[in-house]
Amino acid sequence: MEAILLEYAWVLLVLVGLEGLLAADNAVVMAVMVKHLPKDKQKKALFYGLVGAFVFRFAALFMITLLVNIWQIQALGAAYLLFISIKNIYDQRKGDNDHAIDVEKAPKKGSSFWMTVLKVELADIAFAIDSMLAAVALAVTLPHLNVFGMEDIGGINSGQFVVMLAGGLIGVIIMRFAAHKFVQILEKYPQLETAAFVIVGWVGVKLLVMTLSHEKLGVLPHDFPHSTPWTLTFWTVLVGIVVVGVIMGVKKNKEENA
Repeated sequence: MEAILLEYAWVLLVLVGLEGLLAADNAVVMAVMVKHLPKDKQKKALFYGLVGAFVFRFAALFMITLLVNIWQIQALGAAYLLFISIKNIYDQRKGDNDHAIDVEKAPKKGSSFWMTVLKVELADIAFAIDSMLAAVALAVTLPHLNVFGMEDIGGINSGQFVVMLAGGLIGVIIMRFAAHKFVQILEKYPQLETAAFVIVGWVGVKLLVMTLSHEKLGVLPHDFPHSTPWTLTFWTVLVGIVVVGVIMGVKKNKEENA
């Protein structure tokens, strides 16, 4: 029994680390979505996003057997993230070429508070699916363990369910505080916003890869999204986007302040 508990503790630790990594790109999406709001409303929007993320991850666990079989849900998540990435980058490029508006005197108008909250919650749904699918892939290797006197919860062994839920909720908390930090960085270096939306699009590509590898589509091998080559590719490109974005953002910031 002690060996099983140690195995569960180890998987939980790994899962928290995995959720922390997933939270990094998720937090970028949250940050760019609420950046246009006043600071007090930014915190409220992120708080509502946190509540929504808890709810969606909990619901995703109960529905995981259903979500795994419906590739269209993953496809919608990928399409949503790619859409907001392409749209915002296009709007930024269009704004840069339009000198008829003085951006200092007439700031760009963003979405209303509740529309922003809605966008955050829609992104939460996509992230919940991504997060829970990754958690399932890790936790299903654990031996069965009955918790609370129940064998299964939501069609999943109760011990595995508790580990996945704990890891997912910890990941949500990490995402919330990381998002707040990213908002501060974007306020200091607004030029990084383009790089942030490129990351949003790259996360959308990750969900697209998961969709294409669904067993009912079979465009890509089923295990490809969790393979070492794709994992290394994803994180290498992600870090590359961050590095290039930071270099260009800092350079442009110096030019503007010169």
